[in-house]
Amino acid sequence: MNGASISRILPGLVICLLLCSAASGEILKIVVDDTIQPITEEYISRAIDEAARRNDQAVLIEINTPGGLVESTRKIIEKITNSSVPVILYVTPSGSRAASAGFFILESADIAAMAPGTNTGAAHPVVMGGGNLDDVMKQKMENDAAALMRSVAARRGRNVQVAESTVRESKSFTEQEALSQHLIDYVASSQGDLFRQMEGKSFKRFNGQEVTLKLSGQPITPFGMTLKERILGYLMDPNISFILLAIGALALYAEFNHPGAVIPGTVGIVFILIAAFALNLLPTRFAALVLILGAFALFAAEAKFASHGVLTVGGITLLTLGGLLLVDSPIPEMRVHLLTALGVSVPLGLITAFLMGIALKARRNKMVSGSQGLIGETGVAQTALSPRGKVFVHGEIWDAVASSDVNVGQSVVVRRVDGLLLQVEPLAVAQAVTAVP
Repeated sequence: MNGASISRILPGLVICLLLCSAASGEILKIVVDDTIQPITEEYISRAIDEAARRNDQAVLIEINTPGGLVESTRKIIEKITNSSVPVILYVTPSGSRAASAGFFILESADIAAMAPGTNTGAAHPVVMGGGNLDDVMKQKMENDAAALMRSVAARRGRNVQVAESTVRESKSFTEQEALSQHLIDYVASSQGDLFRQMEGKSFKRFNGQEVTLKLSGQPITPFGMTLKERILGYLMDPNISFILLAIGALALYAEFNHPGAVIPGTVGIVFILIAAFALNLLPTRFAALVLILGAFALFAAEAKFASHGVLTVGGITLLTLGGLLLVDSPIPEMRVHLLTALGVSVPLGLITAFLMGIALKARRNKMVSGSQGLIGETGVAQTALSPRGKVFVHGEIWDAVASSDVNVGQSVVVRRVDGLLLQVEPLAVAQAVTAVP
């Protein structure tokens, strides 16, 4: 092969290599079946970045969510609208929903699709923690959310007026209602059905560019969460965080009552730090932590003052309220459930009060081991004590000094221990002193 032939072939090879590297022809698929929170945001962002790195044709997000945090939702929308790879949002399987924050994300996608038997909408902003706001502040929140919805829906060419009604009137729609009112692009029974319906149809991206995708028959690459994301996603459940916090507090409580046990203290610190890390990512109401600390103070007071359960009931009440108010979330799925709060508070309150009671009783009891354990014991004189002699006490013979003469075989009571010498007095004398009013 001469140089002229190589010079003609080389440009063709370069072009082929460039075309092959331009797009992998694959579809990156992720599944979001959770609330919208920082871990969800990290997972979606990482998937979009990976698809861009691999030059995939599209990112397919199968979603089922009750909603979530506004800040995480805004960051996800920003990531989707700035993505160099088209993003397809598909609400599936049947029975799933893309509610509240999920509807915002659905409307921000290049292609929005729903499976039969799904629903979406109800995107009205909710006051964190159910607090009371004045009318001006409520209006500001509503207008801010409505403006975001208008911006996203308009750039995607969807029905702005109907989309805004999900914010201002909390409207919800079935998949057919959403399709007929142009909130979504397709209703598809499966991802294969969705790709077939999209075949040869162009759509406008957020930057105004017209794009046509051919996804039928293309390989789909699942993109899972990392181990860190799975663990944090599990810990982001407020019920789990509350349980870890309560167990950690109980373990530290046990360590304080049994210094040197080590294991309870180690477990307590680890559990509390893990719970604190998870709560740091959630909208935590720190005043609730004061209620939880107050609950343990009442448990300790019950053991000390013996209020016949009144302080324990107060502690259980505070612990339950602290759990319910711990996470300041706009949706029920991201709050501590009442059943969880009661299931933790009642047993924990009873166990803590019981353990504290045992510890305090042990501290009040006299020593029953060693030489000090002999004080108050009765024995028998083995020799006459006048005043010194031998006595048999606690299974052993001891040297003893009596406060008055004691005959052989007479019972005595130990009053003091000086090394190996016992100071005793006749049992009759001790009983006479006790009987005197």
